[in-house]
Amino acid sequence: MDEIVKKATEKMAGVVENLERNLGQIRAGRANASLLDRVMVEYYGAPTPLKQLASITIPEARVLKVTPFDKKALKEIEAGINIANIGITPANDGETIRLVVPMLTEERRRELVKEMGKYVEEAKVGVRNARRDALDTAKKQQKAGELTEDDVKDYEKDVQKATDEAIKNVEAVAKNKEKELLDV
Repeated sequence: MDEIVKKATEKMAGVVENLERNLGQIRAGRANASLLDRVMVEYYGAPTPLKQLASITIPEARVLKVTPFDKKALKEIEAGINIANIGITPANDGETIRLVVPMLTEERRRELVKEMGKYVEEAKVGVRNARRDALDTAKKQQKAGELTEDDVKDYEKDVQKATDEAIKNVEAVAKNKEKELLDV
């Protein structure tokens, strides 16, 4: 019986996780290893995620250091970073690759906050869709005679509670990212 609420809650949690992942890829003027999440490297003829080929550390607030496990892959890693077009030019010192994250202008910070708003709105729509799906499932079960009207009302309350919590989480994630973007 609680399967409907459980599924809806899991979907909503997935939406929040997806939002965190998407916002993590927005460059905020600080070094963040998630900037390199989408970097793929051509390694022995196969596209391979950078995370599998190198360790990524943050030695300073605005510097990412990529140390390959296999030193022979350094050129391929550098090429993969350039191809990913993350907006940072890699500096190869023969052993590691350094990426210095440039400071953002005030205008660019404001643009990034607007861009972030699109992701936040998509997440809220995802949460609402999960709520709608759960309520539709409950109503279908009521029509099939599996649930009573009171059960459906209880589900509506529980699903709405889960929805409110998920929206609160989305807004908290957004507020943290906005603060990170606007801090100089």
